[in-house]
Amino acid sequence: MPTASPGPAALLDVGTIYHEPAVPDHPRGREILGRFPHARREVVRSHWNIPGLHGNEGKAEDWLRTKKTTLVLGLRKGMEIRPNGRSADFIAPGASNGCAMACSYCYVPRRKGYANPITTFVNVDAIAAAIRRHADRLGRKEAPNQVDPWFWVYDVGENGDCSVDAAISDNVRDLVALFRDLPNAKASFATKSVNRELLDYDPRGKTRVRFSLMPPVVAKLLDVRTSTIAERIAAIDDFVAAGYEVHLNLSPVVYYEGWLDDYRELFSDVDARIGSKARRQLRAEIIFLTHNDRLHEVNLRWHPRAEELLWVPDLQESKVSETGGTNVRYRRGLKRQLVAEFEALLRETLPYCGIRYAF
Repeated sequence: MPTASPGPAALLDVGTIYHEPAVPDHPRGREILGRFPHARREVVRSHWNIPGLHGNEGKAEDWLRTKKTTLVLGLRKGMEIRPNGRSADFIAPGASNGCAMACSYCYVPRRKGYANPITTFVNVDAIAAAIRRHADRLGRKEAPNQVDPWFWVYDVGENGDCSVDAAISDNVRDLVALFRDLPNAKASFATKSVNRELLDYDPRGKTRVRFSLMPPVVAKLLDVRTSTIAERIAAIDDFVAAGYEVHLNLSPVVYYEGWLDDYRELFSDVDARIGSKARRQLRAEIIFLTHNDRLHEVNLRWHPRAEELLWVPDLQESKVSETGGTNVRYRRGLKRQLVAEFEALLRETLPYCGIRYAF
């Protein structure tokens, strides 16, 4: 058995809670505040704009400490459900934003400046109601697609990690229960944390967990404050047995000298450690690295070694992002070659693992 890293709850030692004025009016808000009775509370007008936290350049050096000691509580206002077509049919309004983990390539901090702790939304009942209304309007899924052959799939964790969110409140439990009862829909989220409390949620096949994997030597550098790769692989069979559909989120794929040899070893490890039930339902999504100039600047302040792998101008091309920053990704011709080589390796080493998409 792999050596266990601290569970999601151990990632948090909340000393300060920023919350919007209406948070204590909600049962979930009172529940969360009660879990951290000794934390200092500060009322703020908006969870998006907290003086001294968001946009505070001096917070970059405190990146990890802020994630451990700070929690933000708010109400989700927008309930937009967006089409996706890759990881899911739709992106649901998330019950959180930000994360206690600190993956150095994460896109969420790009909009938050120099601090990115968890923001938990306490009006999960309104989020669930919006999803239910949307699914009711859709009706039955008539034609299979690469997302799922039978159900409409909603990504419920686009801007956070549900495994960690579940250590703060019952929001994730409530969403798993929602989809368990929706006849035409399934939840989905990617995770880099193994939270075994989720094994008791009884999803009955209606929640897809996508365990994110990369070679351990790279994960040690880039996946900061996460469960080890060995723990994630070891959890696959247990989550399948508990009623989850389990896929692989091979993201981000980072190119470096010897990368294919490391991935061959990773896939061989997966093959050796999962059982027949997990193999029959295993699928993978492949997402090559996209980085961002704003995150690059923040990372240089707290984790410059990661940038040696992530920021490689000789191999990358840039594109202005929707939020005004500059995204970089592997040059088109190189990336086409890398994707082909990666897909060929996956098919060779895990022939039963279908590829849902790759880009």
